[in-house]
Amino acid sequence: MNPVEVVEVESASQRRQFIRYSYQLYRGDPCFVPPLLSEREEFFNPDRNPFFRGARVKLFLAYRSGELVGRIAACVNYRHNDYHQDKTGFFGFFDTIDDQEVASKLLKVVMITLKQEGMDRMRGPMNFSTNHEVGFLVEGFDSPPVVMMTYNRPYQVRLAEAFGLKKVMDLLAYELTRESGIPERIRRVVEHRRRKAGITIRSLNMRRFDEEVSRIHQVYNQAWAYNWGFVPMDEEEFRHMGTQLRQIVDPNLVLIAEHEGRPVGFSLALPDINQVLIRLNGRLFPFGLIKLLWYTKVRSVIDTVRLVTFGVVPEYQKRAIDSMLYLETFERGVERGYRRAELSWILETNHLMLRAVEEMGARLYKRYRIMEMPL
Repeated sequence: MNPVEVVEVESASQRRQFIRYSYQLYRGDPCFVPPLLSEREEFFNPDRNPFFRGARVKLFLAYRSGELVGRIAACVNYRHNDYHQDKTGFFGFFDTIDDQEVASKLLKVVMITLKQEGMDRMRGPMNFSTNHEVGFLVEGFDSPPVVMMTYNRPYQVRLAEAFGLKKVMDLLAYELTRESGIPERIRRVVEHRRRKAGITIRSLNMRRFDEEVSRIHQVYNQAWAYNWGFVPMDEEEFRHMGTQLRQIVDPNLVLIAEHEGRPVGFSLALPDINQVLIRLNGRLFPFGLIKLLWYTKVRSVIDTVRLVTFGVVPEYQKRAIDSMLYLETFERGVERGYRRAELSWILETNHLMLRAVEEMGARLYKRYRIMEMPL
């Protein structure tokens, strides 16, 4: 068998190959959701994605006999390392054929790259940080991923383990359906605590979008400050992400919790645009835009939302504000015709949160894994 050659992405045409490799690898897979090519091209453009201003990224492609057989990214996230006071390097966008030589050569190139950058451990997959898509899917291969969640075939984890990577953290996804509902006992308890705490919950005001994003940004960085793997986002990066999500957001499902007019918590639930993207093959033109309008405006197939994130500032935690946001999101989602929700992702070590979502009636249905190894 011919040897595997790994090359660094240096040209625009190589970057297009890197972006489009997943479409080639997963062609015909009913669970693969092709991302929009235009969105991916902007994401990987250092001039248009503020993330690159706080990180050093290298992209690599693997070839055998001239055929593209894998890809991977190496990332040194300076904001992560400054915040956690460590020297962790990351790999991400790791996709290969089922071949140990291909996987090992790609991972070894990243390992060498990160060691040269002074890192002492390699962790991933991170695409590129916990503020983006992360983790290998390890359970729940029977359905497509929802918006902003990863997908891979089962063999990908086996290849990573054979190289020497070991689990460091699992991320859990829970499913809640309209039919399962929320137990009445939980509703009464949450409503009682809401009245007692004097908390009001309101929707995102799209007419004051920039101001609302600033309010949410302040809560977000405070609320997640002590979570495993968290990387604070500066205002530019947070605003950039907000602008991207504005195109698909349902403002009725972006909730801000306030106490005496001060924002103390928020939650973000997104309509699962993947239910439309899976039909577009990554392109809006020439016919994708028509399909998008058809499925979202005329024949809506989006019956799922993903509760992407929520946060409560530290001094207001343990006041059931998280449960208030969950309950309000569920009730508004039902009113707007959604049938199910995915609550993801939740750290496997966040026992308080896991207990809360299980008491709400949600069931564990997918599991994602972060792995690492010393360098």
